[in-house]
Amino acid sequence: MGAVTDVVLVDVDEHVATITLNRPEVRNAINGALLLALAHAIGDAEASDEVDVVILTGADPAFCAGADLREVAAGRPDADVASDADDPYARDEMGKFRFRGPFPPRTKLLVGAINGPAITGGFELALNCDLLVASERARFADTHARVGIMPGWGLTVLLAEAVGLRRARELSVTGNFLDAEQAHAWGLVNHVVPHDELAPAARAIALAAVHNDQRAVRRMLRTYEEIADSVYDAAWGIEDVVNRSWWRATFDPASVAGRRDAVVARGRDQASRGS
Repeated sequence: MGAVTDVVLVDVDEHVATITLNRPEVRNAINGALLLALAHAIGDAEASDEVDVVILTGADPAFCAGADLREVAAGRPDADVASDADDPYARDEMGKFRFRGPFPPRTKLLVGAINGPAITGGFELALNCDLLVASERARFADTHARVGIMPGWGLTVLLAEAVGLRRARELSVTGNFLDAEQAHAWGLVNHVVPHDELAPAARAIALAAVHNDQRAVRRMLRTYEEIADSVYDAAWGIEDVVNRSWWRATFDPASVAGRRDAVVARGRDQASRGS
């Protein structure tokens, strides 16, 4: 396995695949091309006998700034929706995959190496990982409400599961940033490390898992997932219904365009103040 596209890079070494979001000029914002390439990269790693563990990270300076708001403001959920009904990565008119969340079904450990800000959709990418290692430069924020859109990749489920319902509500209704140390204190991330130690720290966890019996590792992960599904499966369904109905009846591309610059400016200001 090598580079999938120029927007998502893949490197495999010692049964660890490192997948890097690679649109640094727009802080790895998610457009149609990146979304599709990322799904393919995760799916290819899942299918490869050369890969036992996956690390997901971003090209500095950000992990992922969320949806490409220029594309959202234009009223397009993504740029290149697949139409082939037999394509496992086909998406509907809203740009959503048939599977739940942003990643295809998987059994292998997925470690998020959060190298910088993870905002809104980028926050959801992080939440869909099995565990998180954060750089000291990492920041997390849910700005769905500030932009005027609804989450659709499990944020209302996974964030509450990670930090508790009251803290999740606070993050979602304020859009405030959570720095790396506070994220660690709240249980959102497993470890916080100096920025230049992030890749080695994530890789150390990955290799520890690689050296275990992979059948046992994958069965353990599946057990955790089955238990979570027994509690949260209906919640995923509720979020999907809200996301789809909001997009069809309430979503206003013009308001997103109007809010975009203010959201970006507020985020930069709050991140620079460390609050």
